[in-house]
Amino acid sequence: MRTMESEALVTEIQRFAVNDGPGFRTNVFLKGCPLRCQWCHNPETMAPYREIYWKRRSCVQCGACLDACPNDAINAPIHPFEAQEEKTTYHKIIRERCDRCLKCVDACGYGALEIVGTRFSVNEILDEVERDRPFYDNSGGGMTISGGEPTAHPEFVVQLIEGARSRGLHICLDTNGYCRWDILGPLVQSVDIVLYDLKHLDSAKHFEMVGVGNELVLENLVKILGTGQEIWIRHPIVPDYNDSWKYHLRAAEFLEQLPGEIRRIDLLPFHNWCQDKYSWLGRDWPLRETESMNPSFVELLLEAYQARGFAATAGGSGFEENIVQGSY
Repeated sequence: MRTMESEALVTEIQRFAVNDGPGFRTNVFLKGCPLRCQWCHNPETMAPYREIYWKRRSCVQCGACLDACPNDAINAPIHPFEAQEEKTTYHKIIRERCDRCLKCVDACGYGALEIVGTRFSVNEILDEVERDRPFYDNSGGGMTISGGEPTAHPEFVVQLIEGARSRGLHICLDTNGYCRWDILGPLVQSVDIVLYDLKHLDSAKHFEMVGVGNELVLENLVKILGTGQEIWIRHPIVPDYNDSWKYHLRAAEFLEQLPGEIRRIDLLPFHNWCQDKYSWLGRDWPLRETESMNPSFVELLLEAYQARGFAATAGGSGFEENIVQGSY
């Protein structure tokens, strides 16, 4: 009897990425995350189930989705120009009534309704990843398992790593570290590089913008360093939250005092290019009016880490020539 192959929801398999590990990489974005970072640039990866985008600019307000919906979860058509006004509060889907049966998506003939989240098997993912093997071989790249949060799918990710290993692929695990060590530990030790998110050193500030404290995240960071696994710290920089020189002096000092080696630190500047995604999902975004951060500002913060000997980047490029190396 054939055993059914494990599957997981994936929002995107992104090819030719250069900011998520060494070389050219293919990023696998798994759907589902235990955190709710207010600055999240991939809000479609938060929920662990399929969702529906409504793209107002493609909607002609024909009413086909209204006729197809069995749950009275579609707002009646209005004039397309009115629906597309900048300050409109109109949204096609009444989310609290929607059970995601997807009949509205099937009925839409204009691409205005789109499913977010596709089920992939391990082999389907790896077959897609392997399409670019020549680029990995020439650049030192490979596959990065991201999200969402990979540890929200522990059994699937174990199979994905094992399959990638059997095909000789380089593997990075991009994790926020917010999970039990008995789940995270085995994954950490079976990949080539861990990309580890650090959002704020203060637990109360962490809770304010993420929804949980940071104790477990920092505890797991120490444990990873104790394994000797190669680790890159990835620190998002958010305006008026963790963007001060004083904060980064403190962060550099904290990281220097940890046991074990941190191979590099990537400072990732905030951007607001994801505004449409929040709109498509019918969600308010508290940082919608916050301007994207100038990368040159983030480059100044590198000096705090460089002075303590860390290799660091502004933006996380996976190519060595873009790394700022410390003095020792």
